[in-house]
Amino acid sequence: MGQKRQTLDEYIAFLASKGFHFRDDALGFIQFGKQYTGAEDHLAVIALEMTLKAQKQFDGSFYISLLEQLKQQNITTRKQAMAFMKEKGLL
Repeated sequence: MGQKRQTLDEYIAFLASKGFHFRDDALGFIQFGKQYTGAEDHLAVIALEMTLKAQKQFDGSFYISLLEQLKQQNITTRKQAMAFMKEKGLL
């Protein structure tokens, strides 16, 4: 069966366990972006992952823009997000 979707907090904890730590302002921005766009946790996780892949660091404006685009395009899976990012030349 499909894997259990991580919550945003679980994903951030996972990244921390791998040595990737966010400053408090970045954590606040990540939560703000999720609330601002009305995104569910799994979509915020995807946007955060893709932001880090594309930018090699956390970029708040990129993250929120990407989250908005993923919602507008009705993207719900990591695979769809990867295809979208490649199509846009972001990965």
